[in-house]
Amino acid sequence: MHRTPLIRACAAGAAALAAGAALAAPAQATTPSAPDPAAPHHGWVSTGTGMTSGVSGMVTTGRHGDGYDALIVRDSKKPGENRLASVTHRPGSGLAVKPLAWKGGGEPVDLEALDRVPGHPGSYVALASAGAGYRIDVDGGAAHVRDTFTLPGIGEGDNFEGFALTSRHGRLAAVWADRGQDDRPATLYSARVSLRAGRTAFGTVTKRQLRAPYPAEDVRHTSDLKITDSGSLLVGSASDPGDDGPFDSAVFRAGSLEFSRSGAVSLRVSKHPEVLGTFAGHKIEALACLPDSRQGVLGTDDENAGGALRTARFCER
Repeated sequence: MHRTPLIRACAAGAAALAAGAALAAPAQATTPSAPDPAAPHHGWVSTGTGMTSGVSGMVTTGRHGDGYDALIVRDSKKPGENRLASVTHRPGSGLAVKPLAWKGGGEPVDLEALDRVPGHPGSYVALASAGAGYRIDVDGGAAHVRDTFTLPGIGEGDNFEGFALTSRHGRLAAVWADRGQDDRPATLYSARVSLRAGRTAFGTVTKRQLRAPYPAEDVRHTSDLKITDSGSLLVGSASDPGDDGPFDSAVFRAGSLEFSRSGAVSLRVSKHPEVLGTFAGHKIEALACLPDSRQGVLGTDDENAGGALRTARFCER
């Protein structure tokens, strides 16, 4: 397994986390007011202002040199508010955000995660915080709901912020996470899954607990997660003291998801997760890797300050 070089992006005045962490690029902890065409490629670029402009889940859909395309979900709760948008970023040209229509299945409430369906271009799963899932196809400027489901094994008090899919040798598995809060660790769930047309089914569910190594206060131990091609589990965490912050976040390698020869899945969670970067001034709620790159994209939901995106080196080839 590659050992990804540590990265850090801290606002001026933030305390150093630990010896050995190296800066990849400084993150600006300023409040974004509008998409800024002059924003540097490795800095934060605004996705808009206000409570409905944040990013709560994301997948990348293309890479263009140092630019990228992505889909983002938003945790909107009221009718008519945007749930899904496409994003185009080109260095020197800023960020273009295009809201997409949501068709079928009723408007979801509080979408918190998004991942692609392996082997099915244009097909995705979006997850709401209460455990409602949506199998969608994105085409023609809209998300078309093909199936809905409810996660199995939901625990009391669960509030989901991450959902990821991966496949090995034609077998599909999912990992999803309750975010946890302060003294209550996050709960990570895993299971084999079948996404047949019109019917989503899960196999036996296993679960593990996870505590984020950073931040330490007002912490959501899991704010998003993704599984790399090698099976590594990448997790975001965030400090959220309220709608006006101050926010703080980290990305870390939390463990792995492995397939046995029989097709069973095994979720391994590290006792000492490896911090890959810290990001002061922002509440990271979305992460995604760029194709064939160690670079990834981070998305934030900074509540009253809106949302922002930036690239950072935390992925594996």
